[in-house]
Amino acid sequence: DLFNKDIEIQSLWKGQTVVLFFLRRFGCQVCRWTAAEISKLEPDLRANNIALVGIGPEETGLHDFRELGFFKGALYLDEKKKTYKDLGFKRYTALSVVPAGLGKKVRAVAAKASAQGIQGNFSGDLLQSGGMLIVAKGGEKVLLHFVQDNPGDFVPLEDISKALGVSTNAQEGQMPSCNDEVCTR
Repeated sequence: DLFNKDIEIQSLWKGQTVVLFFLRRFGCQVCRWTAAEISKLEPDLRANNIALVGIGPEETGLHDFRELGFFKGALYLDEKKKTYKDLGFKRYTALSVVPAGLGKKVRAVAAKASAQGIQGNFSGDLLQSGGMLIVAKGGEKVLLHFVQDNPGDFVPLEDISKALGVSTNAQEGQMPSCNDEVCTR
């Protein structure tokens, strides 16, 4: 299992371009949906010698995340959260995460995840934000650096494909529009 190995993050892009998906939590419903979305690109990434890597901030929830097959790439842990800090993935405060977690963006993604049978839980560090980093082979160029501002923020598949310059047949899951039927349940 790759997540048990200590590695230098730079080694991930030494021989190939890499998409690094930084999860907030393995139990996060929105993170699970986003991981499943990004995984739709995996065959096209592999065909173009691009690695798909997920990084989580703690082991809590990792077993279920793997068993339920949300992510098709390699998984690593950054339990010291050094890379999270270095890349500017902030920590929410208890006062900021509650309104954000109840906000329209999170409710919309959570409704979409629920509609696809993806559930979540509240175990683990609820305050860590995540994001994405795409680094070109050799580390000479950062193709995309995305930092979540809100727990419901994510990079659309089309933006990932554009940053990489690859075409894909992956169909992006539609974000539901919020209305009384979808987001208030």
